[in-house]
Amino acid sequence: MPVLQTTVTRETFWTIGPVGEAAFYYLAAVAILVFGYGVYARITEYASAPADPFDRLDDLPGRIAHATRLLLSNEAQFDRDTYAGVMHTFIVWGFLTLLIGTTILAVDMDIWTKLLGQPSFFVGDFYLSYSLVMDALGLLFVVGVGMALWRRYGVRDPRLWGKHTDLEDDAFVLTLFALGVGGYVVEALRILGTGFPDFETVSFVGYALALAGRAAGISPAMAEAAYAAVWWSHALLALGFVALLPYAKPVHMLTSMANIVTRDEKAGKRLPGVPADLPPDEIGTGSVDDFTWRERLDQDACTTCGRCSSVCPANEVGRNLDPRNVILDLKAYREGRAAGDREEVPIVADGGESVIDAESMHACLSCMACMDACPVDIEHVKQFTGMNRRLTESGEMDPHVQDAMMNAFQQGNVFGDPARKRPEWTEDLDFEVPDAREEAVDLLWYVGDYPSYDERNRRVARSLARIFEAAGVSYGILYEDEQHDGNDVRRVGEEGLYEMLVEDNAAAFSDAEFEEIVCTDPHSYNTFTHEYPEMSEEFDYPVSHYTEVVERLVREGRLDVPAALDRTVTYHDPCHLGRMNDVYEAPRELVRATGATLAEMPRNRADSFCCGGGGGGVWTEVEEEMKPSEERLREAVADTDGDVEQFVVACPMCTTMFEDGRKTGGFEDDLEILDLTELLVEAMDAADDGAAANADGQPGTPAD
Repeated sequence: MPVLQTTVTRETFWTIGPVGEAAFYYLAAVAILVFGYGVYARITEYASAPADPFDRLDDLPGRIAHATRLLLSNEAQFDRDTYAGVMHTFIVWGFLTLLIGTTILAVDMDIWTKLLGQPSFFVGDFYLSYSLVMDALGLLFVVGVGMALWRRYGVRDPRLWGKHTDLEDDAFVLTLFALGVGGYVVEALRILGTGFPDFETVSFVGYALALAGRAAGISPAMAEAAYAAVWWSHALLALGFVALLPYAKPVHMLTSMANIVTRDEKAGKRLPGVPADLPPDEIGTGSVDDFTWRERLDQDACTTCGRCSSVCPANEVGRNLDPRNVILDLKAYREGRAAGDREEVPIVADGGESVIDAESMHACLSCMACMDACPVDIEHVKQFTGMNRRLTESGEMDPHVQDAMMNAFQQGNVFGDPARKRPEWTEDLDFEVPDAREEAVDLLWYVGDYPSYDERNRRVARSLARIFEAAGVSYGILYEDEQHDGNDVRRVGEEGLYEMLVEDNAAAFSDAEFEEIVCTDPHSYNTFTHEYPEMSEEFDYPVSHYTEVVERLVREGRLDVPAALDRTVTYHDPCHLGRMNDVYEAPRELVRATGATLAEMPRNRADSFCCGGGGGGVWTEVEEEMKPSEERLREAVADTDGDVEQFVVACPMCTTMFEDGRKTGGFEDDLEILDLTELLVEAMDAADDGAAANADGQPGTPAD
C-alpha cells in the first residue's frame, strides 16, 4: 500500500529505484555529451568560415544585456503580431523557468547534498515556493505551446507553411507540448500515489490533474504502478530533445540568441566593402566557402516564422522573392554540401540549377522591411547584396539597371545627361542659388539626380530652394560638381562604381566650406551618414535630411509656415528615411504646420510599405498585375480613415514611383502626389494670396 507522505518535499526518483537512478544519470551524461559535441561542431564550423567585415563582439557585456532584454521582453515578437508576442512570451518565460527549476534541483541533489554533504534545501518553504512558481510558469509554457499548435493546425496561418515546412516542424512543437503536459502528468501521478499530501496543493495544476484522475477511477496503487513508466517516458523525451537540439531545426533556440548578441546595429544601412586585392571573379557570394561565419549563423538562426516574407513588398505583389526561402535555401544547400548530399552549383545565376535565381535578387528593393520584421536580427540585405555583386561581376544585371550604371559611370548621373545640365532646374527661379564652391555656407545642399534632371522632381528642388530663401538661411549647392550619391548603385552590386562615386563626391565636398550637409533624397542621406565615413577618412560631416532642417527652422521661428490648408492628406514614410534612419516626427510636424489634417495609413513609420523604387527598382520595368506603388496608393485610398486628397512624400524616388503608380493603377482622380516641400510652399503661397486679397479689400480664403 502507498505510504502517505508527510515531509514537505518530494522524492525525485520515487519508485524509480537505485538502478533506474543510475541509468538516468548515465543517459543524462550521454545526452549532454551529444549536445555538447553538436554545439562544438557548429562553433567549429563558424570559426573556420571567413571573417565578417564588421566587429561583432565589441562591448560584449552591452550586447549580451541588449539580447537578454529582447529575450525577456519579446518586444520583437509583439511587433505587428500581438498574438505571437503573447504566445512567445508564455513559451520563453515558461521554458526558462522550467530550465532554471531543473538546474536548481540538480544543484541540490548532485552538488549540495552528494558532493558537499549538506542537508537538502529542497524542503519546507523553499520547496513550496519552488513548486508554486514551477506550476504557474509551467502552465504558461503549456498555454503558449497550445497557442502555437492552434495557430499552426487550427487556423493554419499561411505564414507558417512553405517549401521548408516538414515533419521536423511538427515534431518540434508537439515535443514541446508533450514535455509540458507530461511534466504535469508525472506530478499528478506522484501526488495521487502518495495520498494527496496537504502541502502539495501549491502544485495546483498537478493537484487538479490528480483530483481528476481520482474522479476517473485511478487509485493510489494504480498511480504508483504507472508512475515509473510515465516518468521514464517523460525523462527520455526530455533527454532526447536536449541531445538532438544542435542537430535539428530547434537549434534556433541557441543560435537566435547568438545572432542577436552579434548583430550589427547598422546592418542594411551600411554594407561591407570589397577587399582591394580580391580578383573580380571572387567578388560576391559564389559558393558555400564565401559565407562568413555571421551569414552561416544568420541561416541557422532562422525560426521559419515567415515574418520577413509577410512584409516583403516584392513578395506581396507576386515577384519571385521570398526572403525566408532565400535564407533557408542557402542553409539547406550549405548543409547538403557538408553532408555530401548536394552537387555543387552556383549560389546565384540567371536560370539553370543555381541555389537562388537571379530574378529573386533583382526583385529585392533593399527596403529592409524583412530585417525590421525579423525577431532574431537576420541580415537579409547583406546576404542579398553579396549575391548581387556576384551577378554584377558575371554580367547578369537587369538591362535597365545596367544602362543606369553606365550613365552614372560616364556622366555622374543615372539619366546620362551632361553634368552641365545638373543645375538647369535653378533657371526658373527668380533668385540665384548660391554656389558652395565659391562661398562659405552653413548648409551644403546635396540636390541629387532626380531633383536635378527629372522634370517632375525639379519642382521639388525649386520648392526647397524657395523655402531656404524664405528662411534666410546660408546655403549653397555644388552645381555640376555634384555626382550621383551611389546608395542604390551599391545595392545592385556595383561596388567598384560606388567607390568611384564616393571618391569623386568626397573630393567635391572637401573643396567647399560648410557646416552641415542637407539632402533632398533619403537615399543620399543614408549613404552619406552610414557609408561614406567608412569609405573616406575625410568625410566627417553632419548630415541631415531636408525635413529635419526645415522642421528645425520652423521650430526656431526662422521660417513661418502658416496653417493655411484645409484638407486631409496622408504621409508616406520613405524606407531610407524612416525604417533605416528613424526620422518620423519631423515630416509629420511639418504637415501639421500647414493646417492640413494628417490621416495615417495602416502601415506607417517602421511598418511603412515600400514604393518599389529602392535597390534599383526605380530603374527596372516589371510586367506584373500590381506594382508596389499601386498597392501603397490603394492602401491610402481604401484603408485609411478620412477622405485623403493628397499623398505626401519626402523622397524624389518615391515621387517618381507614386506618380507612375497613380497612372498605371487608376488613381489619377483619387489622389494628388505631392512632395512635402510642395505642400509647405502651397501653404506659404495660400497665406500670401490671402494677405494680398485682404490688402485689396477682398476677403481672403486659403487656397486648396
